[in-house]
Amino acid sequence: MRKTVHGREPGIIVLAAGKGTRMKSDIPKVLHLINGRPMVSHVLECAASVTDEKNIVVVVGHQAEKVKEQVLKKFKVLFALQKNLSGTGDAVKSGLPFLTHTIENIIILCGDVPLIRPETLIKLVDYHENDMNDLTVLAVKLSDPSGYGRIVLDSDDNLLCIREEVDANPGEKQINIVNSGIYCVRREFLSRSLELISQDNAQKEYYLTDIVRIARDKGAKAGYIVADDPDEFKGVNTLQELKNLEKLIPVPYL
Repeated sequence: MRKTVHGREPGIIVLAAGKGTRMKSDIPKVLHLINGRPMVSHVLECAASVTDEKNIVVVVGHQAEKVKEQVLKKFKVLFALQKNLSGTGDAVKSGLPFLTHTIENIIILCGDVPLIRPETLIKLVDYHENDMNDLTVLAVKLSDPSGYGRIVLDSDDNLLCIREEVDANPGEKQINIVNSGIYCVRREFLSRSLELISQDNAQKEYYLTDIVRIARDKGAKAGYIVADDPDEFKGVNTLQELKNLEKLIPVPYL
């Protein structure tokens, strides 16, 4: 099922540095178990189905050594340390240098979205390459978009930006197509755009979502694709959400 382009597989950066304070637990968020396995292991199973493990970088931060120890029990991936937990843009910037220079396209995944499937990532990469995009956002349509970054489009369905809910105006909050947090980005554009992200937002963090606005401003080509199954992108922020999600994975990976 590996996805190659002219013999080259995509790189994958998995964001796994956060504290997960709403879990109210001393265990790192991505190490909470789902059917007996750490949450991040489900994500890495998917990633390893799409590219070689040497092309996968896990960005760690909070309790970094514990996360690395658990991941290395099964996966031979690379690690990057996010020294200051100052947003997703900073996390990706921490991980990018660890990917070999021959990698042209990079998938960005979240370590707390364990239902993601390889078929979905391959569909994302196919769309990204066939449309010759610099950036492709994987979006999802939700009946209740509360809490998610909204996909803001112009009148011709062109992607303008992703607006985080805390920064969205009342009209933007009505948008029900939202950001899944998963992207496919051409490496050259990603490297340039990460240098242009600022902390000019309500959270005072480096939002990875800003690369969409940067693409528009710099004339790069940005697009989006809407995934079929909203359940696939359910994340985990509380212990109750963890229990709810476990019901959707009845059989653990072998």
